[in-house]
Amino acid sequence: MGPERIVGGTCEAPFPVYRDLAETLASAHLTPPFGRDRTVAHVLGTCAGYAYADTDTVSTIMARLGLEGHACVRIAQRVDAMLIFSTAYIVQSACGRVAVLCYRGTEPTNLANWLGDAEIGFESSTLSLADGATQVRVHSGFHRNVRATFADVLRELAVAAEGRSLADHARGVDHPLEALYVTGHSLGGAMALLFGLAVFGNPAHRAVAGRLRAVYTFGQPMALDAAPGLVPALEARLFRHVIPRDPVPALPPAAWGRFSHIGHEYRYAQGEW
Repeated sequence: MGPERIVGGTCEAPFPVYRDLAETLASAHLTPPFGRDRTVAHVLGTCAGYAYADTDTVSTIMARLGLEGHACVRIAQRVDAMLIFSTAYIVQSACGRVAVLCYRGTEPTNLANWLGDAEIGFESSTLSLADGATQVRVHSGFHRNVRATFADVLRELAVAAEGRSLADHARGVDHPLEALYVTGHSLGGAMALLFGLAVFGNPAHRAVAGRLRAVYTFGQPMALDAAPGLVPALEARLFRHVIPRDPVPALPPAAWGRFSHIGHEYRYAQGEW
């Protein structure tokens, strides 16, 4: 089944939550230091939460946040026997300047999805970084789910970079893509991280990688066997969010392999990050 495409509507008071949201997102994370942006975090966290819903719901929420008239694309691949449950949403602003790539996390009622999260497979899953010489071992289950939709996601983002609408590739938008944000919750956060590592600064994906502004993850498990400093330019733009008593960011357990986190970590306490 091919991508599902819809055009986002408008909203009535008390929405949108943010006026001129496309401009806000296009202006954020332009120059270092790349500190966490509260508006970006709220928008991406909300999108990551609603990514468990259907396309209409995701589109409605993104319009209410402030991206009215957007194009919303759902790319999905499911192969139960291979523990693949990969769903990605891309929301392109009406003007074309901004896109949000959001990966769905582990579906709570899907046992096979949980089994995929538990499949490590270090020996058989590596990710080549931008320099072409460095390879890092990654969580096999997470990586497999990224790869399942990777080509289609890149294809859509390349279309956006050319200044065309994701709702209808034959139609142009006012501006080519300037700012790409990647996000996800739980498994979706791990997928967002691996997507960022795969494309950031990679000449093969220059049209997309040069526009990657930031990766915001929420409740993300560890996904790779690497120490901080692996890709400094990306790590400066990577913001992980952890809430109290959430066990997922501490997974997989140490007994399963040498996993670690990279990027900036923010913990929720007393109503603040």
